[in-house]
Amino acid sequence: MHLSWQWLLTITSAFSITQAHANSWNMPVGVTDISQDIFGLHMAIFWVCVVIGVIVFGVMFYSLFKYRHSKGAKAANFHEHTSVEVLWTAIPILILIGMAVPATATLKNMYDSSEADLDVMITGQQWRWRYEYLGEDVAFTSNMTTSRAQIRGEEARDEHYLLDVDEPLVLPINRKVRFLMTSDDVIHSWWVPELAVKQDTIPGFINENWVKINEPGIYRGQCAELCGVNHGFMPVVVHAMEEEEFEAWLAERKEAAEQEAMGVDREWEMEDLMARGETVYQTICSSCHQSEGQGAPPAFPALANNNQLISDLDWHMDRIINGVSGAAMPAFRSTLNPVEIAAVVTYTRNAWGNETGDVVQPAAVAERIAQ
Repeated sequence: MHLSWQWLLTITSAFSITQAHANSWNMPVGVTDISQDIFGLHMAIFWVCVVIGVIVFGVMFYSLFKYRHSKGAKAANFHEHTSVEVLWTAIPILILIGMAVPATATLKNMYDSSEADLDVMITGQQWRWRYEYLGEDVAFTSNMTTSRAQIRGEEARDEHYLLDVDEPLVLPINRKVRFLMTSDDVIHSWWVPELAVKQDTIPGFINENWVKINEPGIYRGQCAELCGVNHGFMPVVVHAMEEEEFEAWLAERKEAAEQEAMGVDREWEMEDLMARGETVYQTICSSCHQSEGQGAPPAFPALANNNQLISDLDWHMDRIINGVSGAAMPAFRSTLNPVEIAAVVTYTRNAWGNETGDVVQPAAVAERIAQ
């Protein structure tokens, strides 16, 4: 911002940043220019309100004490005063204009997502986030890692209780990153206070937002829209790193994605699929169907000793690939790759006493998805 009113935001921000860091009751200053502008606006308007409050209540209490009835004061008897009425109309208008000008400029900047250096698609799903680096062939799902034992109170809660994930969103500092946001099921809201980004993700719509982070670090947030029974288990973690470090990370993820794609065509052993499938199940499926496949009927049926699942492989694969219309079961065709789907199908058909002996190969899943 290069506007004349910026001195006001600068002064109020500088005066208040120390207090904000020391006092967790205040909103965070943040690590982006936008977040610092918002903080400056917040503090400027706060102090304007403080001054108005002190003046109004000061005059009121002074009048109550100075001209109280016990001192023989008598109420003035007049009907109108044009000059006073003009003043109490003009002053609030000038104050509102003074607040609206910088606020409008900040809002205009917030909505300008053009000329981004990197595009990231963010998709909300019950109850995880999926991140896709557009044009880079890198995508992954971010799931909460807080254990069920901690949630049930059987273990001590760690420092980042309900705020840690297996795969954080990795971003470079000093680059403008545009977010394209949507949802696969219900309305979620991607919120990271220190980045000053809070954007609804809505099924069938693409919302935009952007960020340019100034400092490397780990920044945490949560889903801010009530989205179902596990709404509280949908944290957001952003890992901001130096540009060179980010480029190395991105190259590593691209190579891993290429290796994963090569795994579709090879013949997998059952024990390899079971090991991979258990990881996928505990990460993606256990929040609904529970860790031992016992389910939570009627919304989430049991998978252990499920006769239909055991007897009908096609039905089983179709439910995972395409989901169930009108139910809480989402389609995983775009969330999991063929190796992961083959692994989790094999695992759920051979765990908890199901023992079908079926081994589903990733090539068969890829063929099914392509149909």
